[in-house]
Amino acid sequence: MNNLNNVLNYTYKNPQLLERALTHSSYSKENYERLEFLGDSILDFVVGDYLYKKCSESEGKLSKLRASFVSEQYLHKIFDELDIEKFVKVGKSYKSELTKSVKADIFEAIVASIYLDGGFEVAKKFVVNTLKLGNYKTIKDTDYKSQIQEYYQSLDKKNKISYKLLKQEGSPHKPIFLVGVFFFLVQIGQAEGMSKHEAEQKGAELILRKLKKQK
Repeated sequence: MNNLNNVLNYTYKNPQLLERALTHSSYSKENYERLEFLGDSILDFVVGDYLYKKCSESEGKLSKLRASFVSEQYLHKIFDELDIEKFVKVGKSYKSELTKSVKADIFEAIVASIYLDGGFEVAKKFVVNTLKLGNYKTIKDTDYKSQIQEYYQSLDKKNKISYKLLKQEGSPHKPIFLVGVFFFLVQIGQAEGMSKHEAEQKGAELILRKLKKQK
């Protein structure tokens, strides 16, 4: 774990916290899931606090920026950049690569493990530096679900976009979700993803691209 301590730029007083954050449920009952719950809350607060103090944008813009920084898409990319996957413990039944959602969840668990081991200020510093929050002016808005909802409601406030799981395939450890995008009761698109959230975002993104081409 010393190599990972160097990657995270943090040395644990209790290395077992880091080990638990890196343990998948297929390997042990003592896994990252409870840490993930805590880490998710810490991330939301730290990112929100940072943006509130550093960015003078409106509440709506701040919400979009925070959503981008804590999104599954962004967190799994940070996970890959840090090259953490080789440290994760998975059971023999888990024969595939880690999904994007699992990578994001483990990153959240790592945030929680640093908080429990070193305190809030240490965890805050880790989040600010690792997520590169200082780049908020150039961060891309990847919350396509919000964008498509805003577009349709700009035409009529009564317009509503919803999502429905159409099909789930694959193994329990590497599922593939097919999600439909609906305008009221009419399906206007669909997309696949390694999680329902990813499929919903992809479906919304595809529709946004179509709309831009029509302009």
